[in-house]
Amino acid sequence: MNYEEIMLRAISEAGKYKYTAKPNPVVGAILVKDKEIISEGYHIRYGKNHAEINALINANKHKNKKFNDFSELTLICTLEPCSHIGKTGSCAHAIVKSGIKKVIIGSIDPNPKVSGKGIQILKENNVHVDVGIHQDLVAKQNKFFFYRHINNKPYITVKIASSLDGKSHYENHERVFITCEEARSDVQLLRAEYDAILTGTNTLLNDNPRMNARVNFAVNQPEKILMSTSFSLGANKSEMPFFEGERVTHFQHNDIDCVIPIMLENDKCSILVEAGPKLANSFLKTGYVDELIIYKSQNELGENGVSWFIQDNAVENYGFKLESSCKIGSDLKEIYKKNGKE
Repeated sequence: MNYEEIMLRAISEAGKYKYTAKPNPVVGAILVKDKEIISEGYHIRYGKNHAEINALINANKHKNKKFNDFSELTLICTLEPCSHIGKTGSCAHAIVKSGIKKVIIGSIDPNPKVSGKGIQILKENNVHVDVGIHQDLVAKQNKFFFYRHINNKPYITVKIASSLDGKSHYENHERVFITCEEARSDVQLLRAEYDAILTGTNTLLNDNPRMNARVNFAVNQPEKILMSTSFSLGANKSEMPFFEGERVTHFQHNDIDCVIPIMLENDKCSILVEAGPKLANSFLKTGYVDELIIYKSQNELGENGVSWFIQDNAVENYGFKLESSCKIGSDLKEIYKKNGKE
């Protein structure tokens, strides 16, 4: 087993915790002696030990059995060890303190608080550092985290459910499920990937949604964001499942330009917008949206339905192009990305 194979293992195993580590990146760390794995560690849950610390703790169980001193070991970690003290201590300093003398890193951390600083700490303490093994896979695995720090904004996706004739709902707001059960289940998986879900007054009042990820695995539930100038958090709040459980942030305005920086300050790397045509189009018009996902039913709502877009080719007019499409049950899932985006 060579370092590249070990790095691939660290990346693969780290991916198991993508739903519980967010909004932090998933990270894997493996300690080896003569290419034999001594211990492994992963960032399992947000706010808890980072991968490198878990690997060190697990290695201690084998000290004086499989190795005598940490200087005999090489650390392979998918992402640059952190240099700052946040919810946990500095991993770079912990590595130095352990006595490890060689570290193989997949990718430099894009977070300005860390980027290069963790490597600098290691090198200043005579730790040999190599960087760049499968860095593209690490970046892809942590797409939202890398995007947030490189672009200084959260990755924003607008998700809509559309009838075959491009409608959102009936004019009289009669409750109707547009998409099939399989598509609605797929939406739960989609929600689980994001740090926050944003909606507006009309969706809240007309659909009375829960807006959480109802999945059969552990997940850090996305924060709920309500943008509303007219909705009062009064007596109705206790009757609405939207306000149950997960934290809700209420913006009593419709200023999208104000919401984005606040979400950045709150460490949100990704936002899923699930709203009606008015708010969804408001987001699309800003140019901040990176991805548009349309679940399209085979049923029509007819002339009494409210259209998602005024023009037939509105998606393309907003600068999106179709990246992929697939059948989910009887419906079609279409994923659009901004021109030039991967």
